[in-house]
Amino acid sequence: MNFKRIMRHLSCGPVTVRRTFSPSAFKAIERAIGETETRHDGQIRFAVEAALDLSPLLAGQVARERAIEVFSQLRVWDTEHNNGVLIYLLLADRDVEIVADRGIHAKLGTETWEAICREMEAAFRNGQFEAGVLAGIHAVGDHLARHFPPRNGKPNEMPDRPVVL
Repeated sequence: MNFKRIMRHLSCGPVTVRRTFSPSAFKAIERAIGETETRHDGQIRFAVEAALDLSPLLAGQVARERAIEVFSQLRVWDTEHNNGVLIYLLLADRDVEIVADRGIHAKLGTETWEAICREMEAAFRNGQFEAGVLAGIHAVGDHLARHFPPRNGKPNEMPDRPVVL
């Protein structure tokens, strides 16, 4: 059991999210997702969570496991071409995880997603949370555009609005 991690999570709450992302930052993230999705046939979701609940925290849950849960809860897998991508940020750990559905993951692999996560985390270390998220959205969008070009009349299968958990 990591006592420092537990204390970090217990000290983070909804206020942490509001301090990190202003309403205008969330609007910019929503706009970026919408604009990016005009260039491809995929779906991008962004979710941020201040901290883990006590029970999963004490059980040792890591951000990757939580991201997979959120991917399922938000039904990011429920796209016509299996090309949904979740960008998940766990603020207490300053950890970014990208979970991609099988249609796009098969074309890119884990290394691509990890590289985007590391770039975002570098921006976060400099206090540039909005810029880091926007850069991640654009990087994911570039990969989706390369492998899933836009089609005429494609519906927006998922909301573009960021999710605060």
